[in-house]
Amino acid sequence: MTAEPSLSLAERTVLAILSERPAHGFAIARLTAPDGDLGRIWQIPRPVIYRSITRLLDAGLLSQDAVESGRGPQRTLYAVTPEGRRLAAEWLATPVGHVRDVRSHLLLKLALLDRAGADPSDLLRRQRAALEPIARAIQAERPGQDGFDATLLAWRRATTAATLSFLDDVIRLTHLVHPDQGDPGEDERAAQELHRGR
Repeated sequence: MTAEPSLSLAERTVLAILSERPAHGFAIARLTAPDGDLGRIWQIPRPVIYRSITRLLDAGLLSQDAVESGRGPQRTLYAVTPEGRRLAAEWLATPVGHVRDVRSHLLLKLALLDRAGADPSDLLRRQRAALEPIARAIQAERPGQDGFDATLLAWRRATTAATLSFLDDVIRLTHLVHPDQGDPGEDERAAQELHRGR
């Protein structure tokens, strides 16, 4: 059994984009440019897109689909292989492991799920559940003697509380769009208890 390749955020993003439909590198680079739909969240420079495509081809996760001709240079269209599609779906469904990754990884996943018309409710609930123990541990920490330790702990507590509040807000919004996904009230009640330190 072969080990799964270790993929960067850029490579995972390219794989997820190409899971929607075949595309060429330039189209992906436009999406991840500073003014692109995904670049607003995480910018990926064009050379990194093309390196990612090459690495994904070498790993057997992409294949060359066709050549698009027209005005200008010919462009190769790339498509995901079944294994590439499986890895992209698995990544999109997996919560991030750290609060710091919400800003990049989770927001990208939510944007990609939205592009694909997929319901993010399950991911959001599992993401909140994954971060709750971290939030409790941070809340239970006591600052050290050094003044900066107290500053760092205050930052970690505020960031974690803001992240949980963000997840609660998005869960509520998602519930409005996808009302068949259960009661967001349970998550909201758990968040209130956590913020009160229970």
